[in-house]
Amino acid sequence: MVDSTNAEVPGFVTPEREIGPVLDSVFAASEKRIVVASFSSHVHRVQQVLDAAYAHGRKVALVGRSMVRNMGIAADLGYLRVPEGVLVDLKQVDQLRDDEIVLMCTGSQGEPMAALSRIANHDHRVSVGPGDTVILASSLIPGNENAVFRVINGLTRLGARVVHSGNARVHVSGHSGAGELLYCYNIVKPKNVMPVHGEVRHLVANGALAVKTGVPPERVVLAEDGVVVDLVDGLASVVGAVPCGLVFVDGSSIGEITEAELKDRRILGEEGFVSVFAVVDSGTGKVIAGPQILARGLAEDDKVFDGILPQVSKALEESIASGANDTYQLQQVMRRVVGRWAGTKLRRRPMIVPVVVEA
Repeated sequence: MVDSTNAEVPGFVTPEREIGPVLDSVFAASEKRIVVASFSSHVHRVQQVLDAAYAHGRKVALVGRSMVRNMGIAADLGYLRVPEGVLVDLKQVDQLRDDEIVLMCTGSQGEPMAALSRIANHDHRVSVGPGDTVILASSLIPGNENAVFRVINGLTRLGARVVHSGNARVHVSGHSGAGELLYCYNIVKPKNVMPVHGEVRHLVANGALAVKTGVPPERVVLAEDGVVVDLVDGLASVVGAVPCGLVFVDGSSIGEITEAELKDRRILGEEGFVSVFAVVDSGTGKVIAGPQILARGLAEDDKVFDGILPQVSKALEESIASGANDTYQLQQVMRRVVGRWAGTKLRRRPMIVPVVVEA
């Protein structure tokens, strides 16, 4: 089972030892504060920052709960070697000069609640300004481009110099390239191969590399989440699948919200909300109150709906005259009329909640 993330990238990944000199040169050229953003699990990158800070007479403060927790565990286990006197508490930062400070934080992928994003939004006790340097010591994960560039723009707007993998070698991938995968297969000589960790295109590319080294194609298992693989008599093969998917955490509920609820929330957020209310006489079938329309999340004033109210009344009366006396049917009539009008007039598809009450 081999990581597939960089299976489409030819050659070999740049070794980690090339990052140290780059960080050292960035530290040497920085006149004020230095902020370094990295994955909170990247112990080696934090080690390089600690070493560079020690070499340039700076103190390091860890910012973000996951960074503090993970590095504390790494230090206790001996994986992180902290030079004496380098690590300080974030509360002590205000007592130091700007050219004595290095802040190691989370948020290199533009996560909205991470420390770096909050710093860029002026929503954190740590602030950056002209003369400060921010280093994004991570690769740009596909799909995070907009969030990361938003953070870079925010930091640049504050006057900071932003150093990232696009303009300096401050990070190398931790995923093996195609050349290293070929080495792995040639050394291990596996009888069965199941590519893991990647999208379908990565898994297929990884499997193709295994076949090039002599692994029979029928012994390359391409499996996604939920696929059941058996290893019987030395042969790995797909034998079935089990239901699986995302588990959504929503407040205190876990796994209860579904895609249908998420779709409703997306509509509410993007298109707005319209409620339509009417009262019908259960005896005569006449509309005795309403219809009334209340909208939320729309730029237009509620008066814009005045023109559609007669059409809703007419549609209700025609439906009642044709024999529709069920409130659900009448609600759907109102939904269709208002929905068509909103699509044509407003160019929107808001969530429409019709309510018909019998009196």
